[in-house]
Amino acid sequence: MLKRIVRMTFQENKVEEFLENFNRNKEKIRNFPGCHHLELWQDENFKNIFMTYSFWEDEKSLNQYRDSELFKSVWSVTKPLFSEKPSAFSAKKIIELP
Repeated sequence: MLKRIVRMTFQENKVEEFLENFNRNKEKIRNFPGCHHLELWQDENFKNIFMTYSFWEDEKSLNQYRDSELFKSVWSVTKPLFSEKPSAFSAKKIIELP
């Protein structure tokens, strides 16, 4: 299972537009083949910084999403709202302590 975190910093006056777009598409993203989990996080101190946390079957599934029309449509609305370049990280769990 691949874990994916994408950190996005938005123009402060564009946060609501981002949230509206995310809410319109969150179920489609979560139900995309290979996606097992999706969360949206907001930074505690900087209200214009958000992170998506998602679980993907594997890198191939993530890449299929990134090549999809769904991603292109979501990203075309999201990208102009940024105030900084987003950063993304993919990782797999090695150890978990209960």
